Amino acid sequence: ASGDGTTVIIRDTTITTTGNGSGGIMTTGGGTTYAYDLNVTTSGQSSAAIRTDRGGGTVYVDGGTYTSNGLGSPAIYSTAEIHVANATLVSNLSEGVCIEGLNSIELTDCDLTANNTQCNGNATFLDSIMIYQSMSGDADSGTSSFTMTGGSLTSKSGHMFHVTNTNAVITLNGVTLINEDAEDILLSVCADGWSGADNIATLKAIGQEMSGTILVGEDSTLTLELREGSSFTGSIDGSIVNAAGDVVSTQVGAVSVSLDGSSTWTLTADSYITEFSGDAANVIGNGYTLYVNGTALSGTK
Repeated sequence: ASGDGTTVIIRDTTITTTGNGSGGIMTTGGGTTYAYDLNVTTSGQSSAAIRTDRGGGTVYVDGGTYTSNGLGSPAIYSTAEIHVANATLVSNLSEGVCIEGLNSIELTDCDLTANNTQCNGNATFLDSIMIYQSMSGDADSGTSSFTMTGGSLTSKSGHMFHVTNTNAVITLNGVTLINEDAEDILLSVCADGWSGADNIATLKAIGQEMSGTILVGEDSTLTLELREGSSFTGSIDGSIVNAAGDVVSTQVGAVSVSLDGSSTWTLTADSYITEFSGDAANVIGNGYTLYVNGTALSGTK
């Protein structure tokens, strides 16, 4: 663990913990941690394999395997700035990644697998990447950031990405996305079990293939940007039901979509957005209609 502004360097070590709240690598109080080729396994509740706490800090991880098995124990929990490269990350019960408030996670050439099968705390959705603000004081409010370049993300249960009660920017660049959940929800932006802030997300795809349904609640906002040969095969809607079967939203919120000349959107259902920027010919109707402010977009293929 590092904290109080200290710097810790860990190499070629195996860490196994079983207690609740024990976690694996811990950084807090503005400390800096460098971890190389570790083998970390946690089994307790609230015990992320890579974890930060109040006061944040900076974490650099290169190589190794990081596995969490407990409730409320993602592979990575961030209230800090975390960079992970060339690592295998596995969560067997909880989210794969959680970011709280004004903090960030950057993954480069990592393989992340999450099987979130049980809601924890105030959460009412199952998801693999959760970005939120709890208002507990653990993290300052602000724009959250998740960036993934290369590697793979396998979501076995629930929504692949979920944003609630914060402003989040998600950037995907050449990631292999595998969604094994039957509902095939790529992203949900909506109210959950926390309050005090807006639900706002920006999803930036760069040379990225994506598929699935994007859900945007009636009180929520999404900006979707497809760039540099990206493709999205899916739909956008606002009818949202949480894991308990409760209706969260019945109509889509504010959604802005932009496509550059090399990127495409293939519809899998009628979709409803607020603003569209780009060439309508890059929208492949596939028998469906894209509505912009209630009017069918003309010129689609």
